[in-house]
Amino acid sequence: MTKDAYIHGTDPTEQKRLAELNRLTNPAFLDFLRLSPNDLVLEVGSGLGILASQVADRLTTGKIIGVECSPDQLAAARKTFLNSQDVGASTGRPNLQFQRADAHSLSFKQESFEVVYCRYLLEHVADPLRVLEEMRRVLKPDGRVFVQENNILVNVLHPDCTEFDSVWRKFVALQERLGGDALIGKKLFALMKQAGFRDITLSLAPEVHQAGQEGFRVWIENLIGNVAGAADRLMEFGFASRLEIEEALSGLRRFGDRGDASAIFYWNRAVGRK
Repeated sequence: MTKDAYIHGTDPTEQKRLAELNRLTNPAFLDFLRLSPNDLVLEVGSGLGILASQVADRLTTGKIIGVECSPDQLAAARKTFLNSQDVGASTGRPNLQFQRADAHSLSFKQESFEVVYCRYLLEHVADPLRVLEEMRRVLKPDGRVFVQENNILVNVLHPDCTEFDSVWRKFVALQERLGGDALIGKKLFALMKQAGFRDITLSLAPEVHQAGQEGFRVWIENLIGNVAGAADRLMEFGFASRLEIEEALSGLRRFGDRGDASAIFYWNRAVGRK
């Protein structure tokens, strides 16, 4: 994955959006992982490091390494959670480490980890099957893999927000043009079988938000941030005009101010074994 292929970008506004999304979705994902205190864990695509730091808190004798390809995200993670931007610095958190790496070619020996997971990553990479194969390679025998991904068109708003819906479909086309797949969540079972995993189980992680609840505002701001962050490239590639994007954002803001609005979505999840 190159910087140009990553649809969201890594500027401070985007990092703030990702931090809020972590706050909203991390508790359910941490429960999904079913960690043991002594697990050796690898997070592929660690982003700002928020989730990895929370995993580290659950590992009393274990360890987690988060790998990330973006220098900006990696620097933010090290600064926030290791009090340093130097990968080799002593931090007082010996069970938490961040490294720069390409998910398609992990720099670890075979059979290194009990648990490997990724979240919101496969939709952005050039070759998701290759990434899953690498995750399987570094797992110990009978090790567990956990994946959570997007299928963004399962997003349902009521009352309808037609201006947003139109641009949201074009967001899918833009991500495909950039080399990603905004619908990859529905393909997890097939991809994991191809990668060689066994005992694969699918599940859903719901996002159900209604006006008046804290999570509702966070969720709508997340949608706004997705569209606003991709606006320049939506226009650059001819998928949407400035007016269409402005109308979509205005429609979302009006939707977020309604007292009778609700939003329903789900993440696609899969767990398997080597």
